[in-house]
Amino acid sequence: MMKTLFSFIFLSVSLSLQAGSIELTEPELNNPFKITNSHTLAIESQLLGRDYELYLKLPRGYFDENSQSKRYPVLYLNDGPHTFKVASGVTHFPSMDKAILVGISFAKGENGQFSRVRDLTPEVDKSWVNYKTGGAPAYLGFIQKEIFPLIDGQYRTDVNKRILAGHSLGGSFAAWVLVTKPALFSAYVLSSPSLWFKQDLIFALEEKYADKHAKMNAKVFMATGALETLKNGMRNDMVNGHKRFMKRLESRGYHGLQLKGEVVQGTDHYSTFPIGLTKGLMWIYQDI
Repeated sequence: MMKTLFSFIFLSVSLSLQAGSIELTEPELNNPFKITNSHTLAIESQLLGRDYELYLKLPRGYFDENSQSKRYPVLYLNDGPHTFKVASGVTHFPSMDKAILVGISFAKGENGQFSRVRDLTPEVDKSWVNYKTGGAPAYLGFIQKEIFPLIDGQYRTDVNKRILAGHSLGGSFAAWVLVTKPALFSAYVLSSPSLWFKQDLIFALEEKYADKHAKMNAKVFMATGALETLKNGMRNDMVNGHKRFMKRLESRGYHGLQLKGEVVQGTDHYSTFPIGLTKGLMWIYQDI
């Protein structure tokens, strides 16, 4: 009797394990979740000699008959494999789904960190011994001369309403564009920007811009997590950099600059982006 009982238990467990394994079949794994109205474009950069992918999401109603004359703002995001997914979630509801999303991938065939460090840093910094730096000017040329024409040529875009959003090095890249060629975008969302790069280079570049310009026609939102401090394990005090950069821009009195910033309570370097992007877009979209 006992032997029969153990045989029954063994058979039941075996069948349960087999049933459990059936739940994760190959066909199921080959059918990933899809983001509505999204697709991917491949782009071969003649300027950089590298290939990238663009992740696109069109706003709901884009294909409706009564929307065929409507043109849309475009939200550009660096670090696309991460930021595009977050932005797609943030813009899920109608009140936030007002722009075409364009996420720019890392260079194909390259390690993502290697690609982003090179592309998002404005000058060579030899202290980064394991990475190549200083590729931002060429990368920005790629965006301006190759990505803009591609997107504007294939979609109904409003060329006067381009938004650039980035996190960490992507945020400092956006800050660099702001203080060198601010007119390329009408609005910026800087999330946890690495303003410390190359001994606070961004502050020297802003000083150089201020010497020759009284205007900065842009809407800028900056968010940094309250936990992004030395006390909480960061190598650089991101909160201090945030406050200094905000104070610097506010002190200039740039004509046309609309500036808003927040040190987000309870978030760190890895959790600030969704909140910063959401709050930034809510504010920027008030004019759209």
